Amino acid sequence: MATVDKKARLRRRHLRIRKSVTGTPERPRLSVHRSNRHILASLVDDTTGRTLLCETTTADDFASPQKETKTDMAGRLGLLVAQKAKELGIDNVVFDRGGHPYHGRVRALAEKAREAGLRF
Repeated sequence: MATVDKKARLRRRHLRIRKSVTGTPERPRLSVHRSNRHILASLVDDTTGRTLLCETTTADDFASPQKETKTDMAGRLGLLVAQKAKELGIDNVVFDRGGHPYHGRVRALAEKAREAGLRF
């Protein structure tokens, strides 16, 4: 029996999701990429191949004076993405969890983005 490493399994799940999830100019794809330390969220229009908005926890303006957990950081990123999407006139998005399970940091980002007014 062949063993498949974690990255290959993640990639396979991501490709399976991407078959049915595509972003349009009216309803872009909210794509989430998660690493061990940081998380990245971007709004993508797949019809033109343009990234409309990209925010990450590594940005200088994202720094927080107090220590917080990675889940709290992801939630704060969800709020930030939703606010900037509203400024661009985007209310509806399609959520792409990037092959990651919908819990923990991915879920925190999605729920905070919903609380801030984005509709999935």
